[in-house]
Amino acid sequence: MGNYRFHTPDGVIDILPQDASVKRRIESDLRELFSGYGYSEVETPGIEYYDVYSSENFVATEDLYKMTDMDGRIISLRYDGTIPVARLAATLMKDEKPPLRLSYIGNMYRFKKTGGGKLREFSQAGVELLGIQNSEADAEVIALGIQSVLQTGITDLQVSIGQVEFFKGLADEWGLSAEDASELSTAIDQKDIVRIEKTAERLGLSEDAKEILDMISGKFGTYDVLDAFEAKVKNETSLGALKNLREILDVLSDYELLQYVSIDLGMLRSLDYYTGVIFKGFTYEVGFPILGGGRYDKVISTFGREMSAVGFSLGINLILTALRRQDKLPEFVEVDAIVGYAEGEGMRKAAFATAKELRAMGNKVVVDTEHRSEAELDAYAEEHGIDQVVFIEEEEDSEEDENT
Repeated sequence: MGNYRFHTPDGVIDILPQDASVKRRIESDLRELFSGYGYSEVETPGIEYYDVYSSENFVATEDLYKMTDMDGRIISLRYDGTIPVARLAATLMKDEKPPLRLSYIGNMYRFKKTGGGKLREFSQAGVELLGIQNSEADAEVIALGIQSVLQTGITDLQVSIGQVEFFKGLADEWGLSAEDASELSTAIDQKDIVRIEKTAERLGLSEDAKEILDMISGKFGTYDVLDAFEAKVKNETSLGALKNLREILDVLSDYELLQYVSIDLGMLRSLDYYTGVIFKGFTYEVGFPILGGGRYDKVISTFGREMSAVGFSLGINLILTALRRQDKLPEFVEVDAIVGYAEGEGMRKAAFATAKELRAMGNKVVVDTEHRSEAELDAYAEEHGIDQVVFIEEEEDSEEDENT
């Protein structure tokens, strides 16, 4: 066996002082932002029963970190924040009247391949708006998601918004089986043009249907996209999805956030999980979405309570990666001031009091414990980039005192 005591396992990392400082600041800012929108923070366990994730195939079993407890029951590390919040809303909060606005920040664990900034242990922040099923609730969550990313210091953000009901309506209109609809939706979601064309030929879709598929694969924008599709589709389900998206755009326009969004009706992930709007947020220098969410009205019912839901999650570690690669990490100030003191009765106590006063003003202060002289302390501060040096020593008797 190798000696691994000097290493971390694949997919987990040590976080060094600068990143840790920025990470804590981001988490603090997000808590304040969520609270300002009326979202109350909850904290769910880092360990859940395996059934929480597996009972409705919410998560592929191979993606969970699994183990057994002392009674032989299978448990897993927390995969995400949404499913535990759904469990919480249906159990301990079952008597709370909707709507519920809940938020969370915590570490998640996923047994997946890593790379490009993705980890197996990572911090995630998110909100869940439970008990309201309309376009304004959808838009509130998207708006809060956008503002959350901007709050972290990232300014280059593009949020793609889709609607899974749009494709479901087309699949019904075209008479596709569940298996064929799944195959076609996967090809669309992966932007696999060749596979889309081959599947459409195999299914014998009409020329009008093929034209719509071409539009789904290549048409992006805002109101112009909705206008184009409304002129092409006929079924009520798809038209209802387009109406939902138009209303969302109207609300985001009032939030003055429309410049960050684009309609992408080819985004079709997790059709069995999501029931309406879905969205992903991207920034440059990171190959994965830093923001993701959508409407999932069927999830809470699996825990025994009928309640609609929409939410998002934000990858804090991916945010840190983006800030670093975009050269936007704030300057890390390790120490603002250092306080030293001369030998003598009461000098150390005076140094502690001075340091306390400086800290009360918001400074990061170190008291010198190596008994450096004032000159040595000045040299040390210059070497370590410390702006302020305070040296406490006894006041010399004045000439007047000496002559009395």
